Amino acid sequence: MALILFGSFFLLLLIGMPVAFALALAVWAAIGLGSNYPEIVVVKEMFSGLDSFPLMAVPFFILAAELMTSGAMTQILLRFASQFVGHFRGGLGYANVVSSTMFAGISGSALADAAGPGAMMIRMMEKDGYDKSYASALTASASVVGPIIPPSIIMILYAMQDNRVSVIALFMAGLIPGILISSAMAATNWYVCRTRGFRSQSPRPPFDEMVRTTFKALPAIFLIVLIIGGIRSGMFTPTEASVVAVFYALLCGLFLYRSLRLRDLPEIVFRSALVTAAILLILAAARAFAWIIIIEGIPQAIAATIVSWDLSPVLFLLAINVLLLVFGLFMDPLPGVMILVPILSPIAHSLGIDPIHFAIVVIVNLTIGLLTPPVGALLFVVSSAVKIRVSDIIREMPPFLVAHFLVLLAITFIPALSTWLPRMGGY
Repeated sequence: MALILFGSFFLLLLIGMPVAFALALAVWAAIGLGSNYPEIVVVKEMFSGLDSFPLMAVPFFILAAELMTSGAMTQILLRFASQFVGHFRGGLGYANVVSSTMFAGISGSALADAAGPGAMMIRMMEKDGYDKSYASALTASASVVGPIIPPSIIMILYAMQDNRVSVIALFMAGLIPGILISSAMAATNWYVCRTRGFRSQSPRPPFDEMVRTTFKALPAIFLIVLIIGGIRSGMFTPTEASVVAVFYALLCGLFLYRSLRLRDLPEIVFRSALVTAAILLILAAARAFAWIIIIEGIPQAIAATIVSWDLSPVLFLLAINVLLLVFGLFMDPLPGVMILVPILSPIAHSLGIDPIHFAIVVIVNLTIGLLTPPVGALLFVVSSAVKIRVSDIIREMPPFLVAHFLVLLAITFIPALSTWLPRMGGY
C-alpha cells in the first residue's frame, strides 16, 4: 500500500495534477490495488478529516480577509504604512513589508496577503519606478508572514494534529518570528534598493494628513488587537474570534468607511467559498493520505529509525529543516502539516524539544515552501494577480530566500524566540 500510495502520488504531481486530487487519487489507488479495504473507507476518512469544530475558523478568517480587501480597509492600511516610510530610498518596498505584516494579523493566509494588498503594492511600486519583477518577488517573500503572525489557519490545523500545543499558544509564539521575517525582508529591500538605485519619488505627506490617515487606520488596526486580546482574555475561542473578525470587518466596511455595499456581499461570499472549498479539499484528502500512512506503520518505522541514530536535539532539528525544505518543494503547507506532524512531533517530544518551538520550526519551514518551485503557490498567485511570468519572479528570489533561511536558522537554534511570549502568557 505504501509503495502504491507514494508512487502514484508523485507520479500524479509530476504530470501536473492539483495537490488535492493527487492525494485523493493516490489513496484510492493504494486502497483499490494494495489492500482488501472497501473503497468507501476513502470517503469516510475524508469526511472525518473535516469533522472538527476548530476548522470552522478557516472559512470565517478567509471571509474576513475578503471583506477587508473589498472594502476600504486594505487601502487605508496601505496608506498608513507608506506614509511613514514611503519617502525613503526603497520606501514603497518598506511599505509593502509593513502592510503585509499588518494584513497578516487579519487574514491568516499568505495567499490572501499576496492576492489582496500585495497586488496593490506591486502596481504602486511599478508606477514609482521599481522593476515589476523585483516588486513581485518582494511581495511574495513578505507575504510569508501571513501564516506566522496570528491569526493563522495553519496554526489552527497544527494544534488539531498535536494535542501538546494549543492554538492561542501558537498564536503568541508566532509574533516574534513573524516580526523577524518582516525585518529580514525590510533589510533585504534596503540592500537591493541600495545596490540597484531604486529611489522613492513620493514626498513625505504633510503632518496633518498623516494624522488623518492614522486616525482612519485605527479601526482596521484594532481588529488585530481585538482578535488576539479577545482570545487571550478568554472572551472567545479562536473559532469564535474568526466570526467576530467577520462581523467587525463587515460593520467597518458598511457603516464606518462606507466603502462596502450590500450588493457586493454575494460575490464576496462566493469568492470566500471557493477558497474555502479548495483548502478543505486538500485537508480532506490529506487526512485519508495520513490514515494509510498510519495503518501501514510508517510513523513508527521512521521514529524507530531516527531514534536508533541517537541524534542530539540539534542534529535532529537540522535534519528536520532539510527534510521539510525538500518536502516544501512539492507540497503545500496545509497537507504537509496533516501528513508530517503526526510522524515528527512524537519524535521531537521524545528528544526533549519544546513542542511550541518545534511547531514554529515546522510551520516556518513549510511556509517557506510557498516560495520555492516547482509548486511555489505564492509565485503563481502573484504571477496571476499582476500578469508577470513566474520565471521573472524566480530570478529575483535568491536574496529573499537567503534572508528567510537565516531567520529559519535563528528560530531553530534560539528556542526563546518562539517560546518566550507563550511562557509569559502561562503556556
